[in-house]
Amino acid sequence: MKNLTRKQRKMLYRILLAAVLLIAVKLLPSLYLPPRWMEGVLYLIPYAVIGWDVLWKAVRNILNGQVFDENFLMALATVGAFATGEYAEAVFVMLFYQTGELFQDYAVGKSRQSIAALMDIRPDTANLENEDGSLEEVDPEDVEVGAVIVVRPGERVPLDGEVVEGVSALDTAALTGESAPRDVGPGDAVISGCVNQSGLLRVKVTKPCEESTVSKILDLVENAGEKKAASENFITRFARYYTPCVVIAATALFLLPTIALALIPAEAQPGFLAGTDWTGWLHRALIFLVISCPCALVISVPLSFFGGIGGASKCGILVKGSNYLETLAKTETVVFDKTGTLTQGSFTVTALHPAEGVTEDALLEAAALAESWSSHPISVSLRKAWGKEIDPGRVTDLEEIAGHGVTAKVDGKTVSAGNSRLMEKEGVRWEPCELPGTIVHVTVEGAYAGHILISDLPKPEAKTLVEGLKAAGVKKTVMLTGDAEAAAKAVARELGIDEYHAQLLPADKVDRVEALLSEKSPGTALAFVGDGINDAPVLTRADIGIAMGALGSDAAIEAADIVLMDDNPAKIAAAMQISRKTLRIVKQNIWFALGVKGAVLLLGAFGVATMWEAVFADVGVAFIAILNAMRCLHVDKFKK
Repeated sequence: MKNLTRKQRKMLYRILLAAVLLIAVKLLPSLYLPPRWMEGVLYLIPYAVIGWDVLWKAVRNILNGQVFDENFLMALATVGAFATGEYAEAVFVMLFYQTGELFQDYAVGKSRQSIAALMDIRPDTANLENEDGSLEEVDPEDVEVGAVIVVRPGERVPLDGEVVEGVSALDTAALTGESAPRDVGPGDAVISGCVNQSGLLRVKVTKPCEESTVSKILDLVENAGEKKAASENFITRFARYYTPCVVIAATALFLLPTIALALIPAEAQPGFLAGTDWTGWLHRALIFLVISCPCALVISVPLSFFGGIGGASKCGILVKGSNYLETLAKTETVVFDKTGTLTQGSFTVTALHPAEGVTEDALLEAAALAESWSSHPISVSLRKAWGKEIDPGRVTDLEEIAGHGVTAKVDGKTVSAGNSRLMEKEGVRWEPCELPGTIVHVTVEGAYAGHILISDLPKPEAKTLVEGLKAAGVKKTVMLTGDAEAAAKAVARELGIDEYHAQLLPADKVDRVEALLSEKSPGTALAFVGDGINDAPVLTRADIGIAMGALGSDAAIEAADIVLMDDNPAKIAAAMQISRKTLRIVKQNIWFALGVKGAVLLLGAFGVATMWEAVFADVGVAFIAILNAMRCLHVDKFKK
């Protein structure tokens, strides 16, 4: 009783009262045998208690032009049962129907509560620090960018920002599904939705409330239902035509035999009409109507996808719509970007190979200065390796050439740093390197100065990724990278990638994905996994785009269809297993509901099925299908 809503408790009381009244009327003949008409009036009392709202909804919907729904069918069936003198059966059917509706409502409510609790990650208040140092509890929407908020231990971070003061550990489980806390200190970015576990933090707000990570996540989850899967659209169209067709069939089941009974002499009547009358055929038609309710499909299929999306979000996987969840379940080809997706994206200079007459320091200095204005991870690693403060005045005329590298004037000399394509473009003869890694070639005043080897190690989780994908049903894995052939080959071999393509420009990646799309089998899908920033065109072109390492990345959330809220590539396999489980449950519900309804419809047409079997084919099947749909929320095994 505690877990029931006020509306559900009210319905439970009505069910109990109607059941007591029905039993009393049923036992009455043992004490006093009322006339037949009075018996009907007495049965109307429990019928009115339990069924008045169904009758009212049926009338109201008919007036609004919505005729063929479950209220109309149940009202017609039970009123018809009264008309044929089946008083007790009419009340029993309505009582059973309302009991089933109560269980359905409770099951759906529990499912929605699970998802609502899961998404209850946005705090209602923020501790705003005033100029005098005092704290004021305000709505997060009222906090401006640049303001300082205080997050106490145990509180949830209300807004995205940067730590100004304090050291603590943040619990990111609600966003990423990961139980391991993340340590933060001054200068570190924090995102809304995380729980501050230990120390007091003073945080400078960097984004307004409506643009914060938690707001974007909640918006994605709330709007996911608008993007329906093909299965959901099918059920919507199916129910639209199915119910009227069954009503017409039920009408025909009553009228045709009744007319035949009236027109054909008794001695000439075929066997299936012999010994029947119009009331028997009316009863069959009413049973037919009760069975026809499409509740099991209309409720359980959307609920299955809703549960799948909620279950995925428990694992830190945001799916923007049930259509993407369904597409992911059909994926047999997965294409990866390399840097930041399969590898750590943290580059380290591992070897210096200067040309004759050039020192290692001179080679590294020229490359670091030429790359000084770039934020690319390779540029950052070069500056970090050089380890000295860069004088901006030494670098002028910087030009970044997409997919090639950079050129700049360093101390008045022209320096180029980039890949082999840049060397070929400038007509410079370069030296190859057999070591695996990214090669940065350097020229000074058009003369080759040597090359620098930079390595990006695979993520520890990536080593088990391919195995997990194969277990999830993926038949082909492909890696696309702009990196050198040797580096790409080494990563692909270590991770067990089926196919790789190296030294690709951004446009080349799109072309390669186009070619893979043309090669895939009909009815299957291709997924591209990237960082969501540099790979936006490919994420958009693929059947399904998955953004990796997207914690707090606006570009990833916008570009991808599915967002992994941490950089763990193993979550891709988990997402596919969840999607396949969801689609499997959807198909189970569809075939189960159609199978049982079809069988009982045939039995009802031949006069074998009773009203009890009819109600089970409607309410019972719907309840079982809903319970099955709720299994989509159980994803604990995918968190491991």
